[in-house]
Amino acid sequence: MGSKKNKFTALEKIRGVLSIFVFFILLLFFTPFILLLLIVSFGRLSSFVVENIGPLISKPVMAVLGIKFKVKKHADSFPSPAIYIINHNSTLDVLTILALGLPRVRFVAKWEFQYNPLFFIVGRLTGQVFIRREKTDKAIATLQKAMKRIKRDRLSLMFAPEGSRNHPGIIGPFKKGPFRMAQQLEYPIVPIYFEGNRQLSEGATFYTKPGTCTAHIYPAIDTSDWTTENLTEHINEVRNRYLDWAKVHESSNKKVNNS
Repeated sequence: MGSKKNKFTALEKIRGVLSIFVFFILLLFFTPFILLLLIVSFGRLSSFVVENIGPLISKPVMAVLGIKFKVKKHADSFPSPAIYIINHNSTLDVLTILALGLPRVRFVAKWEFQYNPLFFIVGRLTGQVFIRREKTDKAIATLQKAMKRIKRDRLSLMFAPEGSRNHPGIIGPFKKGPFRMAQQLEYPIVPIYFEGNRQLSEGATFYTKPGTCTAHIYPAIDTSDWTTENLTEHINEVRNRYLDWAKVHESSNKKVNNS
């Protein structure tokens, strides 16, 4: 199954540039309000910020891009806290993650996001977890340090098991980190599959085609019987679900490169 890079019209490129401007203007506008909320609440409104202000920032940006965002829940209820996992191969993923407004969730994000001062301030104050993905030992140490706070406050975590959006195939190899965290925290895993993100904006570009992105939230996966010995088997089972949702076989998946 091959993949062709999207070609964007002049209007779509203008929308892409405008969307970045709108995103940072909204982030700049909301940052003082976020700081005030966190100061007067002594940090207790961090989850309120993530659940409510995140969508207020991301949804207008998607409107500028001509993106309709839908959420389809495949279960009547979902456990909390939990480990949420997503497929990751588009810059649109950042917007759709924020638009979800999931309860009491913290994001595991790449270290480089902090190079933007607004991301750094808001991210640190709301307790997001920034890791150096290319340095496994440091990433593990950061996650272990955050785990005590996450468990104490009964917070959920969101991971992209593929690590980066630049990976071979439509569904890249899954790293063990998110699944080990689920074991150690004794959390279930809630898989989320983003449909349409890659088709509208493939790879690293911030340009996008107008269209619909759908977040499919699937039933939770119980991890209570997972062990060190069967962890790899369970990871493969979860990844196979993503291959099924993407409608791609492993043999053809490896032939596709998103970088």
